[in-house]
This record gives sequence, C-alpha cells and structure tokens, in this order.
Amino acid sequence: MFLFTEIAHSVIVGLMIVIPVGIIYKRAGFHPAWAGLVFLPGFGLLLICLQLALTPWPNQNSNTEHQ
Repeated sequence: MFLFTEIAHSVIVGLMIVIPVGIIYKRAGFHPAWAGLVFLPGFGLLLICLQLALTPWPNQNSNTEHQ
C-alpha cells in the first residue's frame, strides 16, 4: 500500500509540473511533448531549463526580419 501512495504522489507532482511546462513549450514554438522530460529522474528539469535557455525559439522573430 505504501508503494502505491508514493507512485500516486510522484504522478500528481509530475503532472503539476508537466502541464505548465507543456504550455511554456507550446508558446515558445516547441512541441509540448518535450515536457515529458520532467519524468526523467534526477536531471529532467535541468534538461528542460537548458533547452529553453540555450536553443533558439522557433516562434522568436529574428532582428533581420524587422530591418
């Protein structure tokens, strides 16, 4: 019984993180399925932060388009 409560807790916390991260990915122009990285133990959130910080966003306008 204890194992079930730990798994349920992990799923609930994971969903509380996956849904907002999926929305951030969608608004940034990435596919929201990348939010599934949250479920990688240990470094999932780190990978998400690095990807959002270091890769160019597909929906971001470049400076050359406005000139």
